[in-house]
Formats: sequence, C-alpha cells, structure tokens
Amino acid sequence: MASVRRIKLSARVANPALVDRWICSVCLALFLVLVSGCATVHYRASTLPPELQAPPVENPQVVDLSRLAMTPPSSQLIDRGDVLEVTITAGLGKDDTFTFPVRVNDNGEADLPFVGSVALAGLELEAAEAAIAAACIRQQLYRDPHVTVTMKQQRVNRVTVVGAVKKPGIYSLPRGSSDLLAALVAAGGLADDAGTDVEIRQPNRADPVPNPVADAGRSGVVQAGYSATQATHSGAQTLRVNLVSAAKAGSGGYYVQDGAVVMVERRDPQPIHVMGLVKNPGRYEFPVAEELRMLDAIALAGGVKSTVANKVFIIRRMTPTSEPVLIQASIRKAKRDGSENLRLMPGDVVSVEQTPATILLDAINVIRFAIGASVTSTAL
Repeated sequence: MASVRRIKLSARVANPALVDRWICSVCLALFLVLVSGCATVHYRASTLPPELQAPPVENPQVVDLSRLAMTPPSSQLIDRGDVLEVTITAGLGKDDTFTFPVRVNDNGEADLPFVGSVALAGLELEAAEAAIAAACIRQQLYRDPHVTVTMKQQRVNRVTVVGAVKKPGIYSLPRGSSDLLAALVAAGGLADDAGTDVEIRQPNRADPVPNPVADAGRSGVVQAGYSATQATHSGAQTLRVNLVSAAKAGSGGYYVQDGAVVMVERRDPQPIHVMGLVKNPGRYEFPVAEELRMLDAIALAGGVKSTVANKVFIIRRMTPTSEPVLIQASIRKAKRDGSENLRLMPGDVVSVEQTPATILLDAINVIRFAIGASVTSTAL
C-alpha cells in the first residue's frame, strides 16, 4: 500500500517543469484562439454571395456533342473545286456522245470544250444539266442535246485541329459537312483533359462569288454557345464556342472553312492547399472536369487529426489580381447540410483551424502522456 502511495505522489509531482511548460503553452494557445475568434469573419459558406461561389464544373465528356452537327446541304449541290463528269448526247449513235471531266473554278464556273464557261456553283446536278444544255443551244452546237452531269469528286477543306484532342493534326473534311463536330471526330474526339471552350480561327478569305455550301452551314446570327470577334487586319476571324452551352441549346454546328484552325482548350487547373489539423497537409491536384468540395479536400489530406476539429477557413482568390476572401465553414454542419459543404475552385486554400476544444483535448492528451510516462519510470 505504501508503494502505491509513493507511485501516486511521484506521479503528482513528476517532471513538474514539463507539465508547467505545457500548461503555459495551452493557456497561450487558448488566448490566441479566443482573440482570433473575436475577429470578424468575412463570409459564411452557407450564405456566400453568388459572385464569390465557385462556378459549377462542366464536363464536355458527358455532353451530347452530336447536337453540334451542321445540317448538311444536298450531296448534289455543286461547289467550287468540285470535279464533275459531263456527258452530252446529240443523237442516237456513239459518235454523237461526248463525255469529259471538268472542274468548277474559283469563280464558280466550268470551262466546257466548245461550249465555253458555264456558271455551275450553287446548282443541283439536275439544274446544272439544264444550264449546260441551254449553253449548247445558245452556241448553236446542238438543237436538242441530252446532258448528264455526275459528281466525281467533291473538294475538301483542309482543317488543322490542335489542343486537347486525342489525335491533333491536319484533316481533310468534305466541304459539304465541314463543321466543328466533323473536325473533332476526325481528330479522335476530346482528350481527357479537354475544357469546354473551343476557338475556331477562320481564314475568311475573300470570296469572288457566294459560297453556297458554306452559306448552308452558317448564318449571320451567332448561335447560342458561340461568340464571334472582329476580323483582324489580315481578314481572319476568331469564333469562340462553349461546347456545353452550344450542345444544350442544340443550335447546330458552325461551318469550318478551308485553312481554318480548331483549337480545343486544355484544362490545367491550379492545385489546392490543405493545411491545419489534417493528417497529411500539403498541395493536391485539382481534379479535371470533376467537382471538389470541402469535405473531399479534407479526405484527400487523410482526414482530421482531432476528433473535435470543426472550424474550417477557406481562402479564395476569384482572379489572380483580386483580393483574397475568407470563408468560414463547419465540418459538422457540412456533413448534415450540403450548402455548408462548400464547392471549391482551383487555387483555394483549406485550413482546418485550432479551437479551444481542440487545444483542450491536445492538452489533456499531453498531460496524460506526461503523467503516464512518469508513473512508468517511477514504477521501474
């Protein structure tokens, strides 16, 4: 019994200097927490103004991009650069039949042997046959010719696709279906890190005559999800497309000219920082095209170190030049209420803060450890 009493007495006075230091540290920490708690918190997570909230994450990978498809013009519509085969029959014999290839020039005309130039761009094949027959009669070559026109080769648009696509490169697209969707499909589709914005740089070359195929795929009105900029001094024009907005609106595709460049935004978000009372504080990559919330960030850092940790500060800078704002949130409330579980944005700093409760628990654990160590040494 006496030995037990000696152990208790020694535990009570064992290493008093260590215990005193911890008590002073606890008091100082409690004072700092109480003082900081009096400071005004700028915002609460549940009542954060809309202009300070992280924008919703849009994922183009799950968008129905088929809604970007341009309504294709008729496959029989003749355009500049097309190669046609023309057959003119003036009688019943083989010697009265002439077949020859012809290319439609940049002026939209075809130069036919003995007949001369005939404007064919913008005509259907049947209308082109009538136009050639009329030209033959005007030239007094035939009285009642029978003309057949077939499409041998349609001209293609050479389009460069770069950025966040699986197979960047230069692709030949049929001029009748040379739209944004066709360019993305030719390049293998969007890459995993693709963003929502696409930039189309059109050469906007001066056309001597209207281009019926191009005009069939575009209009003077900018569709939903598209925004155009002014043409530069070189005549080039830049069109910006938000894939999500354009696909949701179902506003159709946009014609991509010969020589155009399609650049898909590559998403590379800034990392977030998680610090304070977490098991693995540090810098963590922000997921691409996925939503990240406060509790997710704490989980990435291994969870909280203290079972009573609750107070969280999020430091947010909306733009690189704007002033940072301080947002307070609660872990316990976030588990019950989604509005408290703040949606994060790239560059956010998440700090799990010390509170009187966490400091008191730490102090109790330290004192227990010190007393336990002293009891063990005395017993030995």
